[in-house]
Amino acid sequence: MLIQENTGLILIDVQGKLARIVNESEKLATNLEKLIRGCQILSIPIIWAEQNPKGLGSTIPELEKLLVHQKPIEKYSFNAFDDETFKQTVLDSGRKQWLICGIEAHICVYQTVMGLLLNNFDVEIVADCVSSRAKESVAIALQKLQNKGAYLTSLEMCLYELVKDSRRDIFKEILTLIK
Repeated sequence: MLIQENTGLILIDVQGKLARIVNESEKLATNLEKLIRGCQILSIPIIWAEQNPKGLGSTIPELEKLLVHQKPIEKYSFNAFDDETFKQTVLDSGRKQWLICGIEAHICVYQTVMGLLLNNFDVEIVADCVSSRAKESVAIALQKLQNKGAYLTSLEMCLYELVKDSRRDIFKEILTLIK
């Protein structure tokens, strides 16, 4: 089970033209907006990475506007955990459970999840918040990551798991967000 005080969110490379051509790109952007807002309501820390932003462009505006109080971590390695700034940010957070979202599922998401798993973090991939250009690439990545010890969750499942109780003040905010 996810524990609010132990969980963080990692957003991987939802940038430029690539973000607009991945499979079900509009649905992905909408789900990512909800996930980010939900994590903000729950005070879940968010680590935001961009792969070679000079080449791929910046994070799509609808997500960037939600993250105005922080800066993305620029990276060049497909495994974000290989980047020292990213790695130190993860370690400094004190969080042991990580929700992962972004693109592309079979490249940067896959390699970052592997980096986290190899460093003994619990990882849950938000399956309806990841994509790749080819739908088949997502399925292969998710299957392989599950075999390596990552778990799958969904946008709604992880947010309700973190809320835990409908009597909490934040429940109504999360419910409104999900609807």
